[in-house]
Order: sequence, then structure tokens, then C-alpha cells
Amino acid sequence: MPQANTTYNYERVIILGGGISGLGAALLAHEMQYDVFVSNMGDFKSAFAKALQTNNIPYESGQHTWSTISNASLVVKSPGIPDTAEVVQKFTAQNVPVISEIEFAAAHSNENIIAVTGSNGKTTVTSMIGRILKTDEADYTMGGNIGESFAQQVAQGEASHRLLEVSSFQLDGIKSFKPHVAVLLNVTPDHLDRYDYKFENYLASKMRIALNQDAGDYLIYNADDPAITNALEQSDIKSQRIPFSLEKQLDHGASIVDDSIHIQLEQSTFTMPIQQLSVKGQHNTANAMAAATTAKLLKIRKETIRQSLQSFQGVEHRLEQVLKINKVQYINDSKATNVNATFYALDSMEQPTVWIVGGVDKGNDYSQLYRLVNKHVKAIICLGTDNSKIVEAFGNCVDQMVETSSMEDAVRVAYKLASAGDNVLLSPACASFDLFENYEDRGRQFKNAVRGL
Repeated sequence: MPQANTTYNYERVIILGGGISGLGAALLAHEMQYDVFVSNMGDFKSAFAKALQTNNIPYESGQHTWSTISNASLVVKSPGIPDTAEVVQKFTAQNVPVISEIEFAAAHSNENIIAVTGSNGKTTVTSMIGRILKTDEADYTMGGNIGESFAQQVAQGEASHRLLEVSSFQLDGIKSFKPHVAVLLNVTPDHLDRYDYKFENYLASKMRIALNQDAGDYLIYNADDPAITNALEQSDIKSQRIPFSLEKQLDHGASIVDDSIHIQLEQSTFTMPIQQLSVKGQHNTANAMAAATTAKLLKIRKETIRQSLQSFQGVEHRLEQVLKINKVQYINDSKATNVNATFYALDSMEQPTVWIVGGVDKGNDYSQLYRLVNKHVKAIICLGTDNSKIVEAFGNCVDQMVETSSMEDAVRVAYKLASAGDNVLLSPACASFDLFENYEDRGRQFKNAVRGL
């Protein structure tokens, strides 16, 4: 059984939210034999409810009953619940600690944590590092914001390495969470609706990944990102800083030399020709630099790193080539939930593109896409319950713009508008919650609709 290593009072643990992180926190609390109760404002997935029932963990759904949960000594909050939620405010007013699931899990783990964050690329980089660890036959788990929650993995047993993708929402709820290797890929406007529409608030949230690091830890960061470099200049982060850059050569860190990734760490050097990477595009080269630098810090053999990056096939819903029908390539980039992610997608298009875009706008500024839309996009299909901002932004950029309210309609319209040699690209630049359960559901519906043509 894991041991708690912080001073939290675990006498009565209330879990707010019954999704993946809530279930994981509940299972870990149950494993630790704490008095635990799960309160979920929505309905539970049947599999999650069954897991709670199997473990005799009490729960409620459809409401937060204050008389039942008000005696909490500690609250573990799911990342989807904002700090402004009434129930969270009530606990805060009572001085009850409200923490995130990764904080709760880390308090029960003394293992080597590798944490990856950024507005874009964090799933790809986490998966790349996972591929390297798997090839190395290392003892590791991979989870956090993808796959199983950190807490559930801690509950299931020990591991040498805990590889985590972490979001800004998860980082908002940490107090002592301390990764040995932190990776900060980029910070561009995203989720601004959760941060009072202030980019500086969102940036500060991302920077928390290094908040508790000390001189024995490492922060791998994007030296080409001015928001990150400016924040680092003003911070007192104590970890060893290791930059990576596509734009300039570095004496220390990772950069491009003679069309190869070149990583210099103390007395150790790693090189790999860019052309040997299995995933293409400048953003994927940067992702590979971050992953390879992490692997070098973990003292993994150079050949293992090269072999892994040569065979890595990308992640689902990220520029995923689905099918080619009548010489039209259909591409699923549903994971592009912000403008910067869609920028990478449009920038990688080499053929005329029918672009499917839309969803829940999070304070997006679409102006940075104008050049790419003018260059690559022949038609736009809006997919959302409110497309007004997209229509206003791009109405003068293309000759054809069609509004749709279901994935099947969007794909059928795209089929009619596309010609041989074109791409049909789903890259929404928005969250999915207006019409879909999540971005995975959106991506799978796109693939199903394409296969049904």
C-alpha cells in the first residue's frame, strides 16, 4: 500500500466530480482506507458507477448535497470544475483544502515523476516519451490528462517512473506536486474563459509545473516561446533549465544543427537526422526534441531513443489520416481545441483544403489564421451550435461557407465540396462540448461519418 507523505488531513475525503480523475482519486482513497465520498453534479458513466459499487465507495449524482459533504477534511476536485463553482467556494470559505487529483496522487507516491504540459503537443510528447520508455523496457506508467488517472495508477501499485500529461486545470490545484523532469512545450491563448480572459493568468497556471522543483530537478522548456522565456526571466524557479529551440543553436540543450536534432547535456551529446523522424512537420521536430531530451536525462541509450522516434506513429485525433475517397484525403485533427493547434494543422496542408471548424469558443483570436486560410482553404464548414464568430472572422476569406449542426451533415457537405486532390480537414480550434461528449467523441464521429460515405 502507498504511504501518504504530506500533512493533509485525510480523515474525511470528499471527491468532487465523477469522471476519470474523480474515480481514480476515489479508488486511491479507498485503497488507503480513508473515509471517502464521491459527489458528482452530472450522471456517472455506468462503468464508473459499477467500479464505485464494486469497491463499496458511497457516492451521489445529480447534485452536491451540502449536508453530506460539508464535513470534509480534504476535497479532491476534478479539473473540469472551476474554482468559482459555488460548492468549491463554500469549502474555501471553511478553509478546507481543495486540491487536484494529481496533487492527491503525488502525496501518496515517492516515485520519479515526469510531467509534460503546454497548450499544444503535450499528448504527442507524452506518447513519444512513453514509446521510448516502452522500448527501453522501463518500469513506468503513463496517464494523467490522458488514459488512466495518476491516482488510479498509484492505487494499482508501484512503478519506477510516473509519466504524466498535465493540464493547466490540474496544475491549478497543486500545492506540493513536484516532477523530477518537467516539460513546458508552449503557451498560447487557450481556455481563457477559465482565466478571466487574461492570458497572463493562463500562463501563470502553466508555469506552476516547476513551482516546487529544486536544484536536483529539470525543466525542459521551449526557448522559442517568448511567453515562456519572459516568464522564466521573472521567476525564481530553482530547477536546472534545459532549453530546446528550432530557431537558434544552443551550447546547452536541444537545437537543430545540419538538419539534425542536436542535444548537448554536460558531457553527453545526442544527434538524429530530422528526416529519420516518423512524424513530420516543424512542430513534431520540436516535440521530438523535448521527448529525446527527457530520455537523455533519464539516461536511456541513444539507440533506443532513435529507434523509438523512428517508429512512433503519432496519436489518435492529431492530424490522423483516416481514409482517401475519390482521391480526397480525410484528416482527423479533433484534438485541435485551440487556434494555435489549428495553425499547425493548416500550415501542414499542401493541397487545397475543405476545413471543418467550430464548437465552444474559448475566447479565440482567429486573426492569426487568416494568412493560412487564404493560402490553403477553399471552403469552410462550420460545425457548432453558435457559428457567428467563425462566420464573422472568415466570411470574406473563402467563397464557400456552410453552417452545419451535426458531424454527419458536415462530412456530407465536405464530400460535395471537395475535388480530387483536396484534403478534408477536421480541425475545430474550439472545445467540443456543445455537440459532443469530448474531442475523442468528436473525432470518432468524424471517422465513422467518413467511413459511411
